[in-house]
Amino acid sequence: MRHVASNAFNLVILALVLVAGVLAWGRHEFHRSGPLAADSVFIIEKGESLYAVADRLESDGIISNAAVFRIGARFLRLEEALKYGEYPLAARSTMKAVLERLTSGRGVFYWVTVPEGFTVHQVLARIADVDELTGEVTESPAEGSLAPDTYAVSKGDSRQSVIDRMRMAQSAILEDAWEGRAANLPLDSPEEALILASIVERETGVESERSEVAAVFVNRLRRGWKLQSDPTVIYGLTGGQSSLGRGLRESELASDTPYNTYIISGLPPTPIANPGRASIEATLRPADSDNMFFVADGTGGHVFSATLAEHNRNVARWRRMERERQDQ
Repeated sequence: MRHVASNAFNLVILALVLVAGVLAWGRHEFHRSGPLAADSVFIIEKGESLYAVADRLESDGIISNAAVFRIGARFLRLEEALKYGEYPLAARSTMKAVLERLTSGRGVFYWVTVPEGFTVHQVLARIADVDELTGEVTESPAEGSLAPDTYAVSKGDSRQSVIDRMRMAQSAILEDAWEGRAANLPLDSPEEALILASIVERETGVESERSEVAAVFVNRLRRGWKLQSDPTVIYGLTGGQSSLGRGLRESELASDTPYNTYIISGLPPTPIANPGRASIEATLRPADSDNMFFVADGTGGHVFSATLAEHNRNVARWRRMERERQDQ
């Protein structure tokens, strides 16, 4: 009996030594440099399991042993933490480094830029052209509801999710600007502010004069004057789906649309573009000005005036500059 007990004890010791050896080997494998010969990119698909990811990592030559990778992930309680996306991996990355990268969410980003003043139609067209995005936009956004900006997206993100981010960003910008608005504006709601901001956006690309342009339109609304904004007429003619590519004709200035601010009083029914933060803030905190008119100055900006007589002189000057430019 004493001999049997001694053998059993020896077997237990041997088993413990073997287990310890396997654990030491696994730990060594998990932390040593991997077989990946050059920097690479690895893509985790949506819903892909740890088992499938580990097998692909091994077959792609990124790690040496899928089982060790899975055990390491479970030991670190990261087996449910894999995030879909496209991840850069450095050559010779350890399994631990690979696991940390694939659970970090810090993948390869692609950049989608939506310029200020784009219409919803233009935004949707740009989103559709991003091959790394998936799916269709299922909820078409309202005009003006998308915040122009540069957005980081990952491979596999849905187009609808990007639109939703733009919409949430614009809502937050508008809410903050509305709370900080100047007193006694002739605007009854954030929605009206967004409409006017879109007109300001389309009227000028010069940041320093946005609040001056906004002041002209605010002064006109206060006095009950028509806004007489060319971009609103163009939107009424095109629906925001194209540009005229030329100046407005006299007949078009008389076009019977809800957006023709040469005919209608007050604001058009919706925004005519997606205004940026600067135009929204300028609209809700316009310059302290008596100006009622503005016209192009021939250099990309505008010249402002408080009286019709002064405005007519400015228009005559601009037309003279246009003629001289055409004669050159």
